[in-house]
Amino acid sequence: MAAPRPPARLSGVMMPAPIQDLEALRALTALFKEQRNRETAPRTIFQRVLDILKKSSHAVELACRDPSQVEHLASSLQLITECFRCLRNACIECSVNQNSIRNLDTIGVAVDLILLFRELRVEPEALLTAFRCGLQFLGNIASRNEDSQAIVWVHAFPELFLSCLNHPDKKIVAYSSMILFTSLNSERMKELEENLNIAINVIEAHQKQPESEWPFLIITDHFLKSPELVKAMYAKMSNQERVTLLDLIIAKIVGEEPLTKDDIPVFLSHAELIASTFVDQCKIVLKLTSEPHADDEEALATIRLLDVLCEMTANTDLLGYLQAYPGLLERVIDLLRLIRVAGSDTTNIFSTSGCIKAEGDVSNMAEGFKSHLIRLIGNMCYKNKDNQDKVSELDGIPLILDSCSLDDSNPFLVQWVVYAIRNLTEDNSQNQDLIAKMEEQGLADASLLRKMGFEVEKRGDKLVLKATSDAPPP
Repeated sequence: MAAPRPPARLSGVMMPAPIQDLEALRALTALFKEQRNRETAPRTIFQRVLDILKKSSHAVELACRDPSQVEHLASSLQLITECFRCLRNACIECSVNQNSIRNLDTIGVAVDLILLFRELRVEPEALLTAFRCGLQFLGNIASRNEDSQAIVWVHAFPELFLSCLNHPDKKIVAYSSMILFTSLNSERMKELEENLNIAINVIEAHQKQPESEWPFLIITDHFLKSPELVKAMYAKMSNQERVTLLDLIIAKIVGEEPLTKDDIPVFLSHAELIASTFVDQCKIVLKLTSEPHADDEEALATIRLLDVLCEMTANTDLLGYLQAYPGLLERVIDLLRLIRVAGSDTTNIFSTSGCIKAEGDVSNMAEGFKSHLIRLIGNMCYKNKDNQDKVSELDGIPLILDSCSLDDSNPFLVQWVVYAIRNLTEDNSQNQDLIAKMEEQGLADASLLRKMGFEVEKRGDKLVLKATSDAPPP
């Protein structure tokens, strides 16, 4: 290999001239690490780099057509890698270079070359390095540059994302996720609805790499802002993927930053999807009463729907909609009754467990399920007399009181029963009278009521349920 010519000064920047080989490219890559060199680089430099990239790309195309040529690819892959590194560095916080490189149609050449990499059968590390650097270049040229984002999207969607988001290499998944995050906007989200496999691949990427920020940000900052996309994805996803999505909805609701004014209408749409799905499918959890149930992902997804509903009804902006959702309260009470019967009839996953499980025992998929049903009932009855009365009409109050017992499978069960009873009796004399009469008839344990912070007092011929002064906190 001929030595590069001595550096010459171009537009006030030390540049190797002309760029002919690997050493010259490496020198240029190093120069572009400094902002002042990036800002004064002439456009002709990028044309030279593109020429080298195109020439090296021809060798890749030839190797794809003729496998016997693969053994001659090493030097071409080195040049391709350094071209991408050079262009990647040139684009860092420099819109002038981004625009110059884009206007040479370098983005199209880069995407086509990256797609060719899938067909090569060469030494993995050399190929992966070129692959990663190419994606980094696309990410940098699109960063904070809408014109570049548009061109990247035209060339990369959907094929590049379909190829990269489920790639076995973690860095390729991360870099392609960065490109997708950077390029997405409201219009392009609509295209995702017609290419749901890309959206689902992002969910899978988050499943496999929960520590990677880019798939997480795509979901929280883009996907969750589109009720139409979430609904379409949910219908097509596996139950494992549904659990992952539902966990992220919970994380968004309970996160440090509250839902914004713009978030509320979107999450009301999510609430409609969650509530309707739960109403339709909640009895699936009863499958857990029979063996084997260890891998019943459908039931686990349904359990997670309940978790989401609990957090949504704890948000004052979403509560009113769900309190009025047709059939939801009735279905929750019905399900509470069914799992109580199921747990009493035979020993199964819903049976009361009064002993402490061994540390690390996670076999009980339904842990906390009964507690969360009662929590949801309490939330839906909060300052809502219609729902208070509905629970009474459905004989839900005795059911809730009867659930108040030590149950290691349902942490904080007693506390949620207390909370639900308080919300059921607040400013509701009929429900108060019902509980007082139950105590008189022996249907409600007086000592249990006292533990819950209530006592029954007789005033003439009338029984009155009142809170004690040492009532436990909700």
